Amino acid sequence: MAEESSRAWAGWIAFAATIMVVTSLINICQGLIVLLDDEHMVVTREAFVLVDTTSWGWTLVLFGTAVLCAGGFLLAGRTWARIVAIVVVGLHAVIQVVSLGAYPVWSLLMIALDTVMLFALTARWAPAAEALREQNERVSGPGLPATPCTGTSRTRRRRCVPSATPEPT
Repeated sequence: MAEESSRAWAGWIAFAATIMVVTSLINICQGLIVLLDDEHMVVTREAFVLVDTTSWGWTLVLFGTAVLCAGGFLLAGRTWARIVAIVVVGLHAVIQVVSLGAYPVWSLLMIALDTVMLFALTARWAPAAEALREQNERVSGPGLPATPCTGTSRTRRRRCVPSATPEPT
């Protein structure tokens, strides 16, 4: 039962990381569009807080790159990536509140996704990260053990024990 729960939480973490990667790619594309041709960005002075589109474009590109890196390392089950992801997703939610007047539907959607991601990143991390690492080891490629491994994340030592029944290929 506990193993199923860990796998379920690993799925939530994978969901959060995937949403982070997709959101970061959207932010990077938006930033590049603003930098390359700012005529494609619809901005009214009353609804948008920032007036310099070049700095806004660079902010989107750099922030998108940070979110992309955090999401990628989060998929690998790295604890430091979880901490970075919590900070980055929190900042993303704040940025969406600031842009609520310019893009209300998009901002509300992003705030909702940020809330779900923060929940996935803060609840039950230790068992879920271990399950995520084990899943990554099983699918990482030929030559690596495809059997369940034992050990804790505190010891950093892992023993892979072959199971009594071979797994189907």
